Amino acid sequence: MNRHARSRTTVYAAGALALLAAVTGCTSGGDSGAASAALVPASGSPASGSPAMAAPSPSRSGGPSPTASPTGGPAAGDAAAWAKWHLTPLPPAPPAPADKPVKLARTGPVPVFSEVKTSDKVVFVTIDDGAEKDPKFVEMLTDLKVPVSMFLTRDIVKDDYGYFKRLQALGNHIHNHTVDHAQMSKVPPEKQKSEICDAQAPLTQQYGTPPLLFRPPYGDGANTPALNTAVQQCGPRAIVLWRESMQIHDMQYQAADKKLRAGDIVLAHFRGPKDLKGETMTQMFGELLARIQEQGFAVARLEDYIEAPAA
Repeated sequence: MNRHARSRTTVYAAGALALLAAVTGCTSGGDSGAASAALVPASGSPASGSPAMAAPSPSRSGGPSPTASPTGGPAAGDAAAWAKWHLTPLPPAPPAPADKPVKLARTGPVPVFSEVKTSDKVVFVTIDDGAEKDPKFVEMLTDLKVPVSMFLTRDIVKDDYGYFKRLQALGNHIHNHTVDHAQMSKVPPEKQKSEICDAQAPLTQQYGTPPLLFRPPYGDGANTPALNTAVQQCGPRAIVLWRESMQIHDMQYQAADKKLRAGDIVLAHFRGPKDLKGETMTQMFGELLARIQEQGFAVARLEDYIEAPAA
C-alpha cells in the first residue's frame, strides 16, 4: 500500500478543482478522486496534488476478447464484434471473486475509495451524468459486453430514463450522481442531503434498485463529514471516485508514470460531438478501450468486487 499512501490527506484544493474542471468536460466541470480510510486509501487524485496527464497515442494490438455477461461474470468474447468497432479485443476478465475486497456496512459512515484492492489485472469503467444518449453506444456495449457502472444525474437523465434501462438490461448498474450536478462543498448540508435523496428516490423508482454507490460532482467534498452524513441519510453505502479519467483520445492519469494499476477505477462521461470536438460517444469509448488494451488490462464489473450490506 506504499503507493497509495502518498499525498492523500489534502483534497480538493481550488486550483486542482479548476484544473480538473478544464480537462474532464463534466457537465459544469470535471470530477476528482479522493482518499479512503475505511477500505483502500484513495488514489492521489488531481485534487490531491498530482496534475492529470495525457496518455500515449492510440494503439490497437492485443489479445483475446473479454467481457462480462449480463449477470456480471465473464463471458466468451466475439472477435468479429470487436472488429466491427475497429478494436482489438481486451483480455478476458477473471471470474468475480468469492471474497469481495470491498465490504460495505449497512449503517455508519460510508467509505470513500477510488480503486479496489485486488491482484486481478482488471480496471473498472464508470460513466457519469447522462447528457449524451447515443443509441449506437447501446449497440456497442451490446456487441462488446464490456461492463460499466453508471452514475446518473437526475435532471440530466429524466427526459429519457428509458435510454439507461437499455444499458441496465445488459447487466450494468445505476448509481447516484445528484439531482443537478451541484458542487457539494459549496452548498449547505441541507442542500447536500436533498441533492442525494431527491435523486435516490426517482432512480430507485425508475430502475428498480436503490443506488448502492454515490459520486459527488467533481469529486468535491468527498471526504467532508457533512457529505458523508448526507450520503448515509439518503441510502448509498459508499462514495466512489477514480484514478484515471478519459478525455477524447487520451486518458488523464493521477500517477506520474501514467500507468494503470490493478483495481483502478476509470472515469468517463456520457458525451457527444458537441463536447468531444466532433467525435461520438462510441469513438471516445473505443479510445478508452484501446488505452486499457494497450496496457494488457481487462475490464471487470465494479459491483462484482463489492459486497453489499446484508438486508
